[in-house]
Amino acid sequence: MNWFAGFEARHYALNGIKIFARTGGNPAKPALLLLHGFPQTHVMWHRIAQQLQADYFLVLPDLRGYGDSSKPPGLPDHSNYSKRAMAHDLVALMQALGHPQFGVCGHDRGGRVAYRLAVDHSDRVSKLCVVDIAPTLDMYANTTLEFARAYYHWFHLIQPAPLPEIMMGANSAETARSYLHAKLGGWGGTGLDFIEPAALAEYERCFCQREAIHAMCEDYRASAGVDLEHDQRSRELGHKITCELMVLWGNCGVIQRLFKPLDLWQAQCALPVQGQLVAAGHFIPEEQPEATALALRQFFK
Repeated sequence: MNWFAGFEARHYALNGIKIFARTGGNPAKPALLLLHGFPQTHVMWHRIAQQLQADYFLVLPDLRGYGDSSKPPGLPDHSNYSKRAMAHDLVALMQALGHPQFGVCGHDRGGRVAYRLAVDHSDRVSKLCVVDIAPTLDMYANTTLEFARAYYHWFHLIQPAPLPEIMMGANSAETARSYLHAKLGGWGGTGLDFIEPAALAEYERCFCQREAIHAMCEDYRASAGVDLEHDQRSRELGHKITCELMVLWGNCGVIQRLFKPLDLWQAQCALPVQGQLVAAGHFIPEEQPEATALALRQFFK
């Protein structure tokens, strides 16, 4: 894949599973961990990686359950797909790469993993950026009919297996592909034009697998259960993000319309939070790669 020329691609055995990651850029510069969201893979960062590789040592993993990383069956309490478990994978990955401290940027599900990473491993994260999300606990606590309609998958994917898996296309590649296209093109009403054909083909390859669809459902089941328990406990104990935090969100997205992301994130951060509204829908790094790369370069410098 020419997008990642010069990057190394390999699997890392960590925490009893394998995490696939690409690494590259400037080894003499600070490490920056870029985390993708649903329903994508690390490929969503390809345009950003091209623009930042001279300034950072970039680490682009597929989260547990996504892409070419392991997709273990979910446990009864879904804890092996908790954001805490995913964050633990990434701490081990960065340690294996020789970078015990690093910056983190996460989009969508990756942003939720990044939040848990910054709270549970505050000594590891130098700076944090989350893209087009509000805190999970606040989003569930403030659910309205409008939000449920826009984020229907939050309530669909958490239903007991195997109903959502079947409906998403676990038994039909054609159904899975249609579901994927609907999710990628639906948020913000932007269609699929912002995704390069080769990237879309990669998302299709990784999404249209029975194990992947189950793993993604488990990710959401964890978010509606064990993750909420972890988030609530962190708030009860007063555990906040202690590093600098920047929030990016799209002016055409649901986060902009229904939530106050800066206020909600400020409540979870010990330092003043920076924020930037981007002319985009939900998939900001692919819709606005130049603006995203510029914001990241200025924040993580």
